[in-house]
Amino acid sequence: MTGATVKDCLVDDENGKITFLVKRGDMGLAIGKKGSTVAKVQKTVDKGVEVIEHSDDPAEFIANLVAPAKIRSIRILQKENREKIATIEADSRNKRTAIGKGGQNIERARILAKRQHNINNIIIK
Repeated sequence: MTGATVKDCLVDDENGKITFLVKRGDMGLAIGKKGSTVAKVQKTVDKGVEVIEHSDDPAEFIANLVAPAKIRSIRILQKENREKIATIEADSRNKRTAIGKGGQNIERARILAKRQHNINNIIIK
């Protein structure tokens, strides 16, 4: 519908939102001129639509997931049991943005980080 390559899709019926993870470089195609393409998709699916750009770099990917929150740093550690944990540092205003209403943003970020980079948890400090 947009010409963008979708790498993953997350449907959140509870919040009436669909999140599309598009290939790096395809954000412009997915959004369209002045948001026209994403608006057309929203109308078709009758839900809010969010578009996030994929990255092969796990830290950049997590930054994309929590955007527009501005973050100071992202550290990804692998525990002895091979579990990967990402820790984000942000000020209080940006923490609220990253977490989202009722925790919906951080939960979406955790699901996509697990699917795309096998990151088991994201912690915001």
